[in-house]
Amino acid sequence: MYLIIRCGGCRSFTYVDKYQQWKLCPACGETINVRKAPAYLEVEDYAMAEQIIRQLEKYLDCNQKRDLSPEELQALRHQYAEWIRNRV
Repeated sequence: MYLIIRCGGCRSFTYVDKYQQWKLCPACGETINVRKAPAYLEVEDYAMAEQIIRQLEKYLDCNQKRDLSPEELQALRHQYAEWIRNRV
């Protein structure tokens, strides 16, 4: 399982193993404390995490937003859960 998190320095999205404690941001090189970083979603594999990160960045860019609102974050989690349930 992987967590999609966001760097506190440059605000770029990245993913980490669920049990990882630290991550170097691939964009700015900042050391991210995984326990303190905002977790957006927990996904099954890294390929899915990469795809969701691309979609999140595209969504924020297209809508000229800096971050997801609490409602958007809840909708994202709900949509992912529905996708997982319907996949089988």
